[in-house]
Amino acid sequence: MGRDVPALVFTREDRRRYRIKMQECLDVFAQMLRESRFEAERPQVGLEIELNLVDDRAEPAMRNTEVLEAIADPAWDTELGRFNLEINVPPRQLTEGGPDAWESAIRASLNHADERARSVGAHLIMVGILPTLRQDDVGESALSENARYRLLNDQVFAARGEDLRLDIDGPDRLRTYADTITPEAACTSTQFHLQVSPQEFPRYWNAAQAIAGVQVALAANSPFLFGKELWHETRIPLFEQATDTRPQEIKVQGVRPRVWFGERWINSVFDLFEENLRYFPALLPLCDEEDPVRTLERGDIPELGELTLHNGTIYRWNRPVYAVANGAPHVRVENRCLPAGPTVADTLANGAFYYGLTRALVDEERPVWSRMSFQAAEDNLHTAARNGIDAELYWPGMGEVPVPELVLRRLLPLAHRGLELTGMDDAWREPLLGVIEQRCVTARNGAVWQKEIFHRLTESHADPHEALRRMTELYVDYMHLNAPAHTWPAD
Repeated sequence: MGRDVPALVFTREDRRRYRIKMQECLDVFAQMLRESRFEAERPQVGLEIELNLVDDRAEPAMRNTEVLEAIADPAWDTELGRFNLEINVPPRQLTEGGPDAWESAIRASLNHADERARSVGAHLIMVGILPTLRQDDVGESALSENARYRLLNDQVFAARGEDLRLDIDGPDRLRTYADTITPEAACTSTQFHLQVSPQEFPRYWNAAQAIAGVQVALAANSPFLFGKELWHETRIPLFEQATDTRPQEIKVQGVRPRVWFGERWINSVFDLFEENLRYFPALLPLCDEEDPVRTLERGDIPELGELTLHNGTIYRWNRPVYAVANGAPHVRVENRCLPAGPTVADTLANGAFYYGLTRALVDEERPVWSRMSFQAAEDNLHTAARNGIDAELYWPGMGEVPVPELVLRRLLPLAHRGLELTGMDDAWREPLLGVIEQRCVTARNGAVWQKEIFHRLTESHADPHEALRRMTELYVDYMHLNAPAHTWPAD
């Protein structure tokens, strides 16, 4: 939901008009699918990275407006919290430019942004949840200045009618309430985009759903929230709870949450957009001037603004995206389940594993989603978020299996095969997927490193927050070295 919106109050008429426009958009989208009007000749991949801002002591820095002004690059944008930023890395073909091109471009952008941030007293950090963040840091004053965030906050609480409840169990337990959606800003993620044809979309989406738990287990990087040690990937339950528009009575009636894994394998990309309209009331009923029916009738490509805005307020872990680029429409899978960081090297290894594995899975004669229940895939996601790389997950033909064994024996060879099918040669594949292999061999990722360092530091620091602060300073130092997190020293 990266669209600017005005500050206003919605009327019943606004909601009625918006519902009509969404249905018109959905009908036009269905017609475009029938008529095969989509760009699919040059599929591309894309990447978004959300980051946190910290000061010289690794404490949250509420300075995203000043940092954005200093960076002065349209690829960068605000996020929900004043201590957040996001970079949209330009889309590209997966094998474009050779093995080091994408990493070099991303590192150059991040290094330049960090240099400009330092000029206004801030530093960038890629991490799933900023370890030094306190609950007092995520009050109403921490909302970014853009009016869309305050409007979204108001609409969530208007729908909910009461404060948000956060309840997460781990080695510690967090039980608290929030009167804004700003705790969501603690969740900083990496989002991989994959453009596919509409015909291929359901297979890629199903494959992405099937492996979401494995992805999260391998890449977990969010073990601390508000000074408490919780899940290895606390971002998953936090995001589910911090944007929940349902009071308790509505939950027990089975109303679906807006942060949603889904409930079934799909046969068409249309299924997901149709579910959006059928199950979820509009949070931001803002109508565009475009008439999508007339736009299509005159041979132009409609933006489908109401459809895409509504889609942006439903937070699937794998979200469908409709967009128009260079005058041509396309659809893509937005993979949203991974945390940010720890390094660019880790991020691109995660991307290689995701792109390669999904490609291999969609080519299987008996696809994994025909041999695995949808509920098992969702259970895998939450088990992985709780236990990280130590999790045991279900996989067809193997049963409940430790993540390192599952990846090394079954999934890593498939990821190699999938990347080979995309045209990526050994010289590129081996270093990227080698990072995933060594994570499994060492059973170490960002979450494991954070937990180990924190417990070592608490032996010499009676104040847990001081231990988290010192740990975060070390994290930033290692992040800039760009060595994968499984190689970071634990002492």
